[in-house]
Amino acid sequence: MLETALGFAGAFTAPHRAAALTGRDILRAGGSAVEAMVAAAATIAVAYPHMNGLGGDAFWIIHRPGQDPVAISGAGRAAALATPERYAERGISTIPARGPDAALVVPGAVATWQAALALAPGRFSLADLLADAIALAKAGVAVTPLLARTSQAKAAELAGVTGFSAVHQPGGKPHHAGDRFVQSGLAATLEQLVQAGLDDFYRGDLAATHGAFLAQADSPLRASDFASYRAETGAPLGVTTSAGTIYNIPPPTQGIATLIALATFDRLGITEADGFAHIHGMVEATKRAYSLRNRHVADPDFMSVDPQSWLSGAALDALAAGIHPSRATPWPEPSSPGDTIWMGAADKDGNVVSFIQSLYWEYGSGLTCPATGITFENRGAGFSLRPGPNQLAPGKRPFHTLNPGMARLKDGRVLAFGTQGGEGQPQTMTALYSRYVQFGQGLQAAITAPRWLLGTTWADTTTTLKLESRFDPALVQSLADAGHVTETVGAFDPMMGNAGAVVHHGTGLMEAATDPRSDGDAIAF
Repeated sequence: MLETALGFAGAFTAPHRAAALTGRDILRAGGSAVEAMVAAAATIAVAYPHMNGLGGDAFWIIHRPGQDPVAISGAGRAAALATPERYAERGISTIPARGPDAALVVPGAVATWQAALALAPGRFSLADLLADAIALAKAGVAVTPLLARTSQAKAAELAGVTGFSAVHQPGGKPHHAGDRFVQSGLAATLEQLVQAGLDDFYRGDLAATHGAFLAQADSPLRASDFASYRAETGAPLGVTTSAGTIYNIPPPTQGIATLIALATFDRLGITEADGFAHIHGMVEATKRAYSLRNRHVADPDFMSVDPQSWLSGAALDALAAGIHPSRATPWPEPSSPGDTIWMGAADKDGNVVSFIQSLYWEYGSGLTCPATGITFENRGAGFSLRPGPNQLAPGKRPFHTLNPGMARLKDGRVLAFGTQGGEGQPQTMTALYSRYVQFGQGLQAAITAPRWLLGTTWADTTTTLKLESRFDPALVQSLADAGHVTETVGAFDPMMGNAGAVVHHGTGLMEAATDPRSDGDAIAF
């Protein structure tokens, strides 16, 4: 279990130690939180290729002292050839999760790196920021038990997908813990970005290489789709609660669900952590948030409802009033899987970053370009081929589970927090926030404490309220008595996500914490 770290110069947390060390080194050398995050984003793409990569999407919330927070959205847009008619002609009634037909949105992650660096230019060159990632890809990363387990579990499913085995199964075999995994193609890609600039990924030689590869693989994506893509910068959604203002990314992400759940729970007047009232209240608040999310959240250009209206005082009061203090609302509703990384950074100047990067499912679509080492995401599986707000259309953004959190508290603290875990992301985030902010637990304690998960996530198919086995059996029984359909899972179960948080105090003191369920580290100095 990792200890909470304290410091005054910088703080960084990541679900893989190599990325945390990269972030620390940039901060220690005088770099900004944004620079540290770009560097760590490249490193973790090398170290955790099953969870994220340059072929996926990313989102940022950036706090700068004295300024409004900024959100950067790297939601990929569907290819011009990605139409319901194309899939119907192929006899496909549901967008597949694997293979070339699953790779249908432009990866937005690298564009967000570019947008973030333009927003907050620093002292380091791109060569400096990507140096660790390049060295690690060339020398090889040590395979962690989590990477090994995922590699072995997905080997058969992905073996036939173009390029996957060539890159991710050296020698034709899945990874084992302790293996050295060299990614020479990815190293060459990172070196090309250093030489030509990040824009090369969309409008240069890398875009041309990927366009040709994707066309040959018969994916809908083409070089022209990359050429037209830009990350979007704007204001995050925000809601003010008793402790301060909480921010998250607007649709097409589920960030609104996290905000609704936290603001609804804040109205319940619960004063103690981890008892029946806390968990029951949070689960019930989450159900109401998910009901709105499931019915309405899509590409904002196609939504009929303004999500900010759900955060009005009257709307939240009505949701809170509908929660019975001792009786559960029937469940389930649909849910979504996902695989992701979240990282947080704070620097000596008071800048704080909440960042999330993802391929969606483990290894995304599995479609991998051997020449560049890039695996393309399958976020397009979030589209529907049937009429409705999430129906597939060229240029459209799919629903996203990704939602990095940020809070500006009334006492001067700035909190960046988040996790991976698909459907479970808002639930892990609300557990962390409520324990730390509302109930005064230590940052590391709030992450380490046992967690719950309502509904399905990853490969799990049950819609129960899952509770880690460290909860008091009497508490579990009281939840069952209230009508929750409970299920006990592992003591530190991976399905609960890999959470992390950084805090910048008004005094300049910084904290960082990470999840014992991950391979990560939290560093402040």
